[in-house]
Amino acid sequence: MVDRTGHVTSDRTSSNAYWSANVRIILISLAIWFACSFGLGILLRPALEGIMVGGADLGFWFAQQGSIYVFLVLIFVYAWLMNRLDRQYGVDE
Repeated sequence: MVDRTGHVTSDRTSSNAYWSANVRIILISLAIWFACSFGLGILLRPALEGIMVGGADLGFWFAQQGSIYVFLVLIFVYAWLMNRLDRQYGVDE
């Protein structure tokens, strides 16, 4: 790995910090996706029944379309965050 000053390091703590940050990003992404797909689309659907989006109630919209849109946004956000993390730890391509 390369530190911020350009020196090559093989520090174990740097590697652990990188993977810890990586796993944190993954877990946050999964929690957001779960909350949108299962939470809003299934569990909270009755509470969202009165809010209309495109001719359907919000809970139905999240179950059919919204969770897919959230997943697509999460893919791009994850790629952006991982590229930033890779640059920060000097493991970018």
